[in-house]
Amino acid sequence: MKARYRLIRRGNRKISFYLVDSRTGKRTSLHTADKDAAQQIVAARNQAERQPLLNLQLAKAYLSGTDSGVQTRTWQQAIEALTQMKQGANRARWKRVLSDKAFAPLWPKVIVETNAELLLKVLQHGCVSTNIYLRRLHNFCVDMNWLPWPLIAKRQWPVIRFKEKRAITAEEHARILERERNPERKAFYQLAWHFGASQSDLANLQAEDVDWPARIVCFIRQKVRWRDQQPPQIRFGQEVEAILATLPKTGPLFPYLRNVEPGHRATEFRQRCIGLGIRGVTLHSYRYAWAERAKVVGYPERFAQLALGHNSKAVHRAYSRKAQVTLPPLEEYERNMAAAAVIPMPLPATG
Repeated sequence: MKARYRLIRRGNRKISFYLVDSRTGKRTSLHTADKDAAQQIVAARNQAERQPLLNLQLAKAYLSGTDSGVQTRTWQQAIEALTQMKQGANRARWKRVLSDKAFAPLWPKVIVETNAELLLKVLQHGCVSTNIYLRRLHNFCVDMNWLPWPLIAKRQWPVIRFKEKRAITAEEHARILERERNPERKAFYQLAWHFGASQSDLANLQAEDVDWPARIVCFIRQKVRWRDQQPPQIRFGQEVEAILATLPKTGPLFPYLRNVEPGHRATEFRQRCIGLGIRGVTLHSYRYAWAERAKVVGYPERFAQLALGHNSKAVHRAYSRKAQVTLPPLEEYERNMAAAAVIPMPLPATG
């Protein structure tokens, strides 16, 4: 059987050996000037062409020298190892990935025996979250050297496209409050409207986080609480004061909702929206609503970022294009500046 690949040498340059494909005529640089090394590469390519199954066994044999589990390690073992490295809500999300039906054909498969077609099949039968978590799991295996090389190149992964999210309107919020009979849940929705806090941050709010003399609420962000960031301190007005007055004076402000899983809180809210015929909103829509209201009234963007959390998507979305703002006339600002009283600063006393 004629060998498919052959070796040629061109010139006397540092990199002078090339691999030639007899079928296509394509020449590929071997990036070496060592003839023995070049011949070994060509021999390996020809051997792989003749015996692909043997090539896999040889590769596994070589890899076994540095990793004893390479021949038996499955994708399920990989995700279990990755899940153990996560904490809190992040770990719970990765545990839910195991129950995703799209991943079922992948879990029992040995990692080094997996081809790209299987990953593409998983992506075709999955959704947006499947794309996200499969990509992360794949990259984890590459970083751990459990995969000798990426099965799917970075630019070949399907683009992640999230569904368009919208803010809840004041009218929809009023209808939900009117329908809600549970006092704790009603207060929860009211504070979500006034603060735009994430549902987990709001549910974990303590009575001790409210400074009544200064009229300030301090939010401990669950997502970044270990980053040693200064938590946002938000001054509240009369409407929020009236809501807080109905909540416990010590301990958790929402003792029931605090112990409910985030998914269950979201489901309860969605059920109320369905009953009222409201579509396209979630609890997260309160954050978008707060950001859009802040832009409309001219709330400084840096304050909005502190209130909702740095790098908040809600702030970026509202302050970039979503909120409809009518700009005031420049002449009005000029008149206000001209009419502003200037208070002279006293000069320091001289000895």
